[in-house]
Amino acid sequence: MRPPGRRRRLRWPILLFIATCISTFLAGVIPGGGMPDPSQLGNLPEAIRSQLIHNGAVFSGSLMLILFCHEMGHYLQARRHRVHATFPFFIPMPFTPFGTMGAVIFQEPGVADRRQMFDIAVSGPLAGLIIALPIAFWGVQESVVAQFPPGPKLMSYGDPLILKWMIAAKHGPLAANQDILLNDNPLLFAGWVGIFITALNLLPVSQLDGGHVLYTLLGPPARRVAKMFMLGALAYMFMTDNWTYFFMWFLVLFMGVSHPPTRDDRVPLGTLRTIIGWATLAFIIVGFTPMPL
Repeated sequence: MRPPGRRRRLRWPILLFIATCISTFLAGVIPGGGMPDPSQLGNLPEAIRSQLIHNGAVFSGSLMLILFCHEMGHYLQARRHRVHATFPFFIPMPFTPFGTMGAVIFQEPGVADRRQMFDIAVSGPLAGLIIALPIAFWGVQESVVAQFPPGPKLMSYGDPLILKWMIAAKHGPLAANQDILLNDNPLLFAGWVGIFITALNLLPVSQLDGGHVLYTLLGPPARRVAKMFMLGALAYMFMTDNWTYFFMWFLVLFMGVSHPPTRDDRVPLGTLRTIIGWATLAFIIVGFTPMPL
C-alpha cells in the first residue's frame, strides 16, 4: 500500500493526465479544425461518427505518447542523478486546435550541477523527437495533396523545414495553390504538434529546455544570449505584425529571462555532451515555425 503522501503527489498528475487525454481527443476529432461541439457528434451518421472518434483517439494517443516520452526523459534522468523532481503535470487546453499546452516537471532548484542539468534538460526533447518524427513521417505517407482555388484559405498551418522535406520526399514540390489535407490525418497533425512543441521548448531562454541546455553549454554568457533573443523576438513581432508568440514572450519575461546558476557550473560537460547539446539546439532551425497559423 502506498503511503498517503505518495497518493497525494500522484493525484493531480493523474487527474491532469486524464483531462489532457480528453481535451486532445476532442481536439483531434477534426485534426487541425479546432474542437467541435461534443453534443453534435451524436447526431451524425454512424460511419462519420466512427471516423471522427477514430481521428480523436489516434491524435490523442499519438500526441500524448510524444509528450509522455518527453517528460519521462526529464523525470528518469532526474531520478538517475538523484535530483528530486515531480511527476509530469500535463496541461489540458480545451477549445484550442491542439487540446494541450504540453506538460511540465518541477525539480528541486540548486541541486543539479552543470552536467546533471544538461542530462535532465536534453533528454526530454530527444525522447520526444524519437516518437514525434516517425509519427510525422508516417502521417506524411498517408497524406493527400489538395488543390485550392486562388485566394486566401480559411486557415492554414505553417510547416517547419523538416516536415516540408518529408512532404517533398513523398509528393515532390507543392504548387502555390496546393497543400496537405489535415482534417482526416490525425497522425500527421499529432506529429506536427509534437515537432512544434519540441522546437518551441528549445528556444534558448529562461526555464525552457533550450534555456537549460544553452546555460550548461555557455555558462553565464547564456544570459546575454537570452536577453538578445527576447529583444530580437519582440522586434520581429513588431516588424512582421505577427503577434502569435506575444503571450509566451510575456510569460517568459514574467518568469525571468536569465537562467539561474547550477549547483556547480565548473563541472565539465565533455566533447560528446557538447556536440549533442549544440545539435539539439540546432533542431530549432528545422523544427520551429515562425507563423504556425
